[in-house]
Amino acid sequence: MPSADAAPSVDGLLTTGHPVTVLDDGDGAELCLGGVAESLPPQCGGPALVGWDWGEHDGAFEERSGVRWGDFVVTGAYDAEADEFAVSEVTPAADYDPPRELEPSAPDFATPCPEPEGGWRVVDESLVSPEAMQAAFERASTLEGYGVAWMDQSRNPASERDLSDPEVEWLLNDPELTIVNVAVTHDLPAAEAALREVWGGMLCVSQADRTEAELVAIQQELHEDPTGDILSTGIPGTDLVLEVSVVFDDGTLQEELDARYGEGVVRVHSALAPA
Repeated sequence: MPSADAAPSVDGLLTTGHPVTVLDDGDGAELCLGGVAESLPPQCGGPALVGWDWGEHDGAFEERSGVRWGDFVVTGAYDAEADEFAVSEVTPAADYDPPRELEPSAPDFATPCPEPEGGWRVVDESLVSPEAMQAAFERASTLEGYGVAWMDQSRNPASERDLSDPEVEWLLNDPELTIVNVAVTHDLPAAEAALREVWGGMLCVSQADRTEAELVAIQQELHEDPTGDILSTGIPGTDLVLEVSVVFDDGTLQEELDARYGEGVVRVHSALAPA
């Protein structure tokens, strides 16, 4: 990670782009760009807000136990070295109209394997149960070159129903209608044979670009650097990419991590963006 002395140069106005929590626990308002603890009152932290006046936002915030908080789109000038954000424009969350392109897309849990000859089907009914499926995922995590594993429930008719219905969640977990997906970096036949010892349902073993262990090692390495402005890291979805969220990156950090680990291995998300 870049050192504090190598903080990216910030020119022009930056914005959160979408509503984030502003919280003041008595020591001044802060812009919470990372996680927010769901307590009451909530807890979070971030760059100190310069020029923030709660009196200008009556009705747009809550207050409890001496803590004030509310959600706002905030625009201004960011001083990375001082970790301060000078406010120039504020939009309460209630007045924010999100663009369609900013709406989050659903994770892709599709099966990459072509449909087998004869179609997707159970091959050994004696090894199709919730316990057998759990055993398959446990076995997968021990495979040499293990990358990622997931369930593809798209063949289950329940996937077309309202997913907020608790009954649907139960129906979706039918092991006979679930394709277990496992991606490994090498020797796919050996991985499939090992999985077939415990799982008789639908199975796809595919090629992984890298292992989960590689990404976890990078994640630990980044967190061990005390000078970075990392907000969070994670390995979401199925594409085996380490997602790194930082307060602000002008592209410098992304270039550095691409050079260090290879393009496409680490994906940097900047919480602040040009206004």
